[in-house]
Amino acid sequence: MLLALFIASSFLLIWRLEHMTETGVKGTVLGTLVMPYCSGIGNLIFVFFVYTTGQPAEEVMTNCLVNNITNMTLMIGLPAIFWGMRIIPKPGAKAKQKRRNNKNEQEHRNNRLSLQLTLSAVLFFTGAVWALARDGKLNRSGGLVLVGLFFFWQCFHVFDVLKTKVRKNKSWSWLLVVDFILLLIGAYGTYVSIDGLVTWISNIHTGFISAKYLGWLSGWLMVLPNGLLALYYGWRRRPEVVYASQIGDGHICIPLCVGLSALMTDMPLPPFFQAGALILIGATLIHLLFVSVFGQLPRFIGWVLTGAYASFLYQGLFR
Repeated sequence: MLLALFIASSFLLIWRLEHMTETGVKGTVLGTLVMPYCSGIGNLIFVFFVYTTGQPAEEVMTNCLVNNITNMTLMIGLPAIFWGMRIIPKPGAKAKQKRRNNKNEQEHRNNRLSLQLTLSAVLFFTGAVWALARDGKLNRSGGLVLVGLFFFWQCFHVFDVLKTKVRKNKSWSWLLVVDFILLLIGAYGTYVSIDGLVTWISNIHTGFISAKYLGWLSGWLMVLPNGLLALYYGWRRRPEVVYASQIGDGHICIPLCVGLSALMTDMPLPPFFQAGALILIGATLIHLLFVSVFGQLPRFIGWVLTGAYASFLYQGLFR
């Protein structure tokens, strides 16, 4: 029942996010400023429960690594395999469509620049965590730095959206208020379901579905709504939203969730942290290369990313 509630809340979030795309909140803006908080609310709630229930802070880092690596490999790789991920579409052949194609091409190039920026942020955020945790743990000072980095990043995007709004002289629909209320309802459903699921798993001490693998299980659970977003917008041929939503959700985990947890208590690192960080950085560099040079993520790279995810599972669970 709790899992059904979690999935229903996720579908509510997707429904209202789709409506927001039709009322002025477009493309990478949606994926950078709105989707991350909706799909990442579970990770933020998990940080709270780990702290209040006395679970090891290490589980937060495990949760965030599982979440981010799944986003950057499997959740982008699968849409690339199924539908392709072409950020810059092939130009149309008909001359009468030239003007419209030029306008669309400019929009796609702007989306590519935004993705390049957010992908670069993944490298900086992951590198910051690695640098601050060289002694094997994150302390409160490191947590403060990470949280500060995240809010500076969000302020940058907020002012960019406001600048665009003033330049284009556009106003937002009053229905956005209704959308945000429904998003809050979905977030509350997420809170109730995660509360019950974490409590249930924490009381099980044998087997794979147990407290021993709380970080892994919660990480996969938190990926579920974002995975639905990725598959849905991949099917809709909206690769810029697929990319921005996965990357933005990753920013919620690293640096925000990791930073908040470190602010509360010193956080030791899981044994597979180094391997996970290298896989995350490697996947990000692959995305930067193909988005910047080719304007697309080929299907065979989708298979490579899926294989990288399998390698992460082996490093984290079987070694």
